[in-house]
Amino acid sequence: MLSILGRGTKLCDGITRREMLRVGGLAFGGLTLADVLRGRARAGSGAGRPKSVIMIWLRGGASHIDSFDMKPNAPAEIRGEFQPITTNLPGVQICEHLPKLAQMLDKLAIVRGIKSIDLGDHTPHFILTGFGERGKRPVLGSVVSHLRPQSDGLPPYVSLMYKPPGLYDNEGPTYLGPSHRPFVPKAEGLANLSLAKGISLDRLQDRRQILREFDTLNRGVDATGGLSVIDTYTQRALEMITSPQVREAFDVSREPRETHARYGKYCENFLMARRLVESGVSVVTLKVGDWDTHEKNFIDMRDQLPQLDQGFHALVTDLHERGLDKDVAVVLWGEFGRAPRISRGDGRDHWPEAGAAVIAGGGFRMGQVIGETDSHGGQSLGQPYTPSNVLANLYQHLGIDPATTIPDHNKRPMHVLDDRGLGGCPCRS
Repeated sequence: MLSILGRGTKLCDGITRREMLRVGGLAFGGLTLADVLRGRARAGSGAGRPKSVIMIWLRGGASHIDSFDMKPNAPAEIRGEFQPITTNLPGVQICEHLPKLAQMLDKLAIVRGIKSIDLGDHTPHFILTGFGERGKRPVLGSVVSHLRPQSDGLPPYVSLMYKPPGLYDNEGPTYLGPSHRPFVPKAEGLANLSLAKGISLDRLQDRRQILREFDTLNRGVDATGGLSVIDTYTQRALEMITSPQVREAFDVSREPRETHARYGKYCENFLMARRLVESGVSVVTLKVGDWDTHEKNFIDMRDQLPQLDQGFHALVTDLHERGLDKDVAVVLWGEFGRAPRISRGDGRDHWPEAGAAVIAGGGFRMGQVIGETDSHGGQSLGQPYTPSNVLANLYQHLGIDPATTIPDHNKRPMHVLDDRGLGGCPCRS
């Protein structure tokens, strides 16, 4: 059975969100990958190891004042319940519930005073795109998929953000087209990262030819370009299904039990992300925890911070021990910060005026604190940083000039970033 453009919600680019292409018994002996593949065009060989980015979203907006931008001299209703501890950087303190990170701060950079926006629905679109308007610009991973094409069988962009069926469209490619959506490793897709029983590589090639013969379909009906996208998915399905590198990258069970224990259950996706970038995936996005602490801020933070401390320490340690700290950049942040003043139920409300991010790797200069907020952590002192400033550094790390233009649906040239000044977040200085 071969079903194309199956039922589902239509996207603005004319392709349905679910199951664009299901290849059944006739085509690939049960292959069901093509509906979730996000393609890359072929590229020439380049010297050196490819660069990658891991973006970790603290969904809900973690309190910067209770983690990486503490205010111990502020009044009690501002400073909160937690105590600061010294780090291995002279004069720099962070929360007492982050002891492992405190002793590796020379391998991290903290950006304070990041000004964001609050639309009230906890979407990460600003930190993924660098633009405040939702659904208008492509996310980081889609841009990289478009501008840094490769053909090694691995998807260029993998999202570990959500566990199916809890998927919603925060990571859209907009005018780049559906072939640059992230690969979301659902269980049924991962189960098919190998040839079906009884299907050899020779038989797979025969069935590839059968699909080519189906190409006599009347392409006059393809006003949206949808069939060309499906061709892309089919090709990438074949590349992934025949690549042992792909199967191994997604197989976290290959890691020793001790490694799993170092990361912990709470941060288990950090380990998957490390395996993916180690294999050559360009961008991995993931979510950890729920930091929307309108109430019980200190109870929730006391529970989650130690687990984050454990997992993030394990990830950064692994990147250094495996020689990946120059090639893989990691950013840990929420969509905004939390309010300085403690509110009802010992909570902190949304606060887009100031937040914090932690950066590791990427060949950036570590062991520094970039930016400063006022005595209550409510405003940046001086020109505030933005998610775009951080993204500009990540694009540069990936070898992409943020001033690059890409045509939108109306063929207008659109910059990768508008607010692209590297000076706004001088990670490389």
